[in-house]
Amino acid sequence: MSKKKLIISIAIIMLLFVSYKYFFSDTKNESDVFVEVQQGEFEINVFTTGELEAKNSVDIQGPSSVRQLGIWQIKISDLVPEGTNVKQGDYVAALDKAEISTKLRDAASELDKIQSQFTQTKLDTTLQMRQSRDDMINMQFDLQQKEIILEQSAFEPPATIRQAQLDLEKSKRTFEQAKKNYYVKEKQLAAKMQEVSASLNQTNNKLDMLNNALKEFTVVAPKDGMVIYQREWNGKKKGVGSSVSPWEPTVATLPDLSTMISKTYVNEVDIRKVEMNQKVKVTLDAYPDKKLTGIVTAVANVGEQNPKSDAKVFEVSIQINEKDTTLRPSMTTGNNIIVGKLKNVLFIPLEAIHHDGDSLTYAFVKDGLSFVKREIKIGQTNENNAVVKQGLAQNEMVYLSMPEDKDKLKVEKLKAKK
Repeated sequence: MSKKKLIISIAIIMLLFVSYKYFFSDTKNESDVFVEVQQGEFEINVFTTGELEAKNSVDIQGPSSVRQLGIWQIKISDLVPEGTNVKQGDYVAALDKAEISTKLRDAASELDKIQSQFTQTKLDTTLQMRQSRDDMINMQFDLQQKEIILEQSAFEPPATIRQAQLDLEKSKRTFEQAKKNYYVKEKQLAAKMQEVSASLNQTNNKLDMLNNALKEFTVVAPKDGMVIYQREWNGKKKGVGSSVSPWEPTVATLPDLSTMISKTYVNEVDIRKVEMNQKVKVTLDAYPDKKLTGIVTAVANVGEQNPKSDAKVFEVSIQINEKDTTLRPSMTTGNNIIVGKLKNVLFIPLEAIHHDGDSLTYAFVKDGLSFVKREIKIGQTNENNAVVKQGLAQNEMVYLSMPEDKDKLKVEKLKAKK
């Protein structure tokens, strides 16, 4: 081989080696990551995180009659673990019986007192009515005696006859008054007996209510299902030490897992975009590979304070379309609410977009073996991509990474539209 051909061969080998290092080395692949400008349908969405819960559920409640008994707060002293599968009638929770036990003792003592009072009143009534009847019998005897005296005085002086007549009239009036008093006393004593009897019945009824309510302090499942703790007003779930009341008697729920919803909250900036019946793409933190779909079924009209920030948020309910036995209440969801679609637009990943202050937006565009720093104008965005309105063309390649010597490049400005 001639010297000239040898030199040419070596040069070709060197060129191939340099080209291989440039295009295929691992280092370059790691530093120069780029993607193609896409053209097609672009989804505009609002992304939120939410929590699964059953659309329908049965409440497991504490005693329903404690308000009538003057019991306003009852602490939960024991509760089965959340997620426990129970059958109808199975034990779920125990409520603190201290207050109702005190009321039971007081009611039993009151009952003994009223019972004694009832017995005493009954005896007093019997004795008083018997005494009144005896008095009336004696008055009747006295009246008969006065009649006999008047008859025997027929041949006595007029004064004696007149006295006998007066004594008879007096006895008659006394007897008539005694009969009227007897009827009045009879009514009075009957009313008193009725009053004591009513108190006795009332105390008996209260004691029965307390005993019936006491049975409800052991809370059981009204049907088969999985126990899910009830949330309190502050969002925390109830547990041992929490309270139930006549106004909030629910201890836990038994959800119907056949239809699930994701309850989420949308900030006040994005809520205007969210409407009923919009489609939703749903993911699960617990099962990242599982893809679900849903539909917006409720949008709150009134906002509420986000406890983790100063922002106002609006509650949104998303019904899951699929029936999946792996879905469980309280699972965290990612919800992509599709609020609009754009047809035949260019878009690139958000990572490929860079900013210099507030005035300039640009991307690094592949240009042969080099790259250029080009100004772009973006439009709508979603959680991954942004629409490019100006500055890029379909199939151009943009860098996701930051190229070397990027700060030395001048920006290719957009041409002003005529």
